[in-house]
Amino acid sequence: MKRLLELLGFLCLVQGVMGLLHEFTALDWGLVQRVGFLDGYGIYASSALLVLACALFAVAGSRGPGAG
Repeated sequence: MKRLLELLGFLCLVQGVMGLLHEFTALDWGLVQRVGFLDGYGIYASSALLVLACALFAVAGSRGPGAG
């Protein structure tokens, strides 16, 4: 379960960073800009993904080394 939380946290972190790069540069990476109902809210969605990634890493860290 710990590895799954870490994997999901990493994916959220990467997508959040890619979304912010898309908003502030001309790079066309990530999934946030491809989701139609998030048009105009890319910065907020990417920031929320970064916060979610931090929360997932915190939960994974609290699971302890023996949790698995």
